[in-house]
Amino acid sequence: MTFSLSKTVVSFEGEQLYTFEYAAFITETSITVVQVYVELGVIEAIGDLLHSREIARIAQIQRLRRDLGLNLVGAAMVLDMTTEIAQLRAQLKVY
Repeated sequence: MTFSLSKTVVSFEGEQLYTFEYAAFITETSITVVQVYVELGVIEAIGDLLHSREIARIAQIQRLRRDLGLNLVGAAMVLDMTTEIAQLRAQLKVY
């Protein structure tokens, strides 16, 4: 099964944007799961499109839920804290 966009969609930053359908396929979830994640604010969409980093976040959430048994909120919190720690470490390297 292959997916393609009828036109190339590129963000203002020059990054490729992907459909919910493509994200669901890549992360082995459903379009409904992707939509729920957007509605709950777990991932950020640009209309009906996603950056690749959001697709990676879906995959990470799915992995945390499957491998560690975390619920959705717990998995999102782990990823948020991981991002914050990485940002703080980068700031410490600057000083």
